[in-house]
Amino acid sequence: MPTTAIETTTETGAAGHSGITIRNPRSGEVLWTVPEAEPDAVARAVEVARSASAEWARTAPAERGAALRSAARALDAAARELAELNAGETGRPVDESLAGIAAGVSTLEQYAELGPVHRGLSLRGNALAADYTVAEPRGVAALLTPWNDPVAVACGLIGAALVTGNTVVHKPSERCPRLGESLGEVLAPAFPPGVFQTISGGAGVGALLAQCEVDVIAHVGSSAAGARIARAGALTGAHVIRENGGNDPLLVDRDVDPVWAAGQAAIGAFSNSGQICVAVERIYVHEAIAQEFCSALEAEAALRNSNGTVAPLVDERMREAVHAHVTDALQQGAHAVEGGALPEGPGAFYPATVLTGCTDRMEVMTEETFGPVAPVQVVESFDDGLRLACSGKYGLAATVLSGNLAHIQRAVAALPVGTVKINEVFGGAPGGAAQPRGESGAGFGYGPELLDEFSRVKVVHIAAPPAAALPEDQS
Repeated sequence: MPTTAIETTTETGAAGHSGITIRNPRSGEVLWTVPEAEPDAVARAVEVARSASAEWARTAPAERGAALRSAARALDAAARELAELNAGETGRPVDESLAGIAAGVSTLEQYAELGPVHRGLSLRGNALAADYTVAEPRGVAALLTPWNDPVAVACGLIGAALVTGNTVVHKPSERCPRLGESLGEVLAPAFPPGVFQTISGGAGVGALLAQCEVDVIAHVGSSAAGARIARAGALTGAHVIRENGGNDPLLVDRDVDPVWAAGQAAIGAFSNSGQICVAVERIYVHEAIAQEFCSALEAEAALRNSNGTVAPLVDERMREAVHAHVTDALQQGAHAVEGGALPEGPGAFYPATVLTGCTDRMEVMTEETFGPVAPVQVVESFDDGLRLACSGKYGLAATVLSGNLAHIQRAVAALPVGTVKINEVFGGAPGGAAQPRGESGAGFGYGPELLDEFSRVKVVHIAAPPAAALPEDQS
């Protein structure tokens, strides 16, 4: 997620309360103003979650799983309505929004199955003793989720938190507040009162929630916000799970088909207008195939720009941040062989952009751009590219395109990231998980391992008492 300041400007609504005003990123027109939660409402939501916590924790895991399945059915039934809200608030096309909601349904169903079989460990001592572990819910979970894939990401955290017996206070992104509220209205009836609540607001509301006496905070968003949340958790004692910013490299070896590699780069850099946490953010290509690769990548971008498949960025503030990175690169000697200019007309559109002649001094190579920009740096050898790919403060993911097994093995060993992808920019087995590193976060964000993040482990040691201590009728 972007590290630039992206909070939506708040305005005063008709009722006199602070609100979040959302503009359609395609047309620029004001859609609506959504009131922000007041401080006492944030505190009250946590109190209600705390009151409901003990009873929900005592609920059998199978019953919690059944409630998740009910929530998944409700989400599936509301998919079209939510997809249209997603498209209106963030600009993501309805078909892509529907795919994200379908992923959210699948995730809830997956955790409905995984929760009841979430098991502990056992260790045998002597013949009359044994140790085992019991997973218990942490308590109240505060979930702070993003706008770029708002339903799928939220459902992952919501599903894992609830099925392990935690109660949840969810704050969706201020960039899609109506969608977040509607998602809450769809899911909440599947659970007892107080178990799942939604509050609306920007960074200030998120900060208030993180400072409350919650037991676990899960955050997907910018590294700057993640660092503040980590500090808040250190003060309150809450367990913190973070998936934050990334500057994911793509390393292109000399032995691959440059046209195929350019297609992979285009998918990684331009999908969802570059607004994906694990998007390709910087490209290192071997000089032996650089010319063909760059020509093919330019053609990929030009095709997307000509056929109108590049959706707008979420808002004009995001577009300004993206263009600032491009402008910095151009001022330092990079060349925009495609795109790179602000388009005329309303909305927050930005073209698919290919920058050549990039260096590691440019912001577009060192920071998260979070837009449809593919910056390319030519390297003399695979090792030079690998060295550059290993640089930087982020550690989310990286992709290597190579047919050289020795190069692949060296890259897997060296890259300081949570996920290494070989010969495919997107993909992965169902239920996969990863641990971000550096400023990209900490803790497992998905998969069965996320159940562990939302649980505390209690170790039980059982030994038989001495025979003489047993009553005569029990010996």
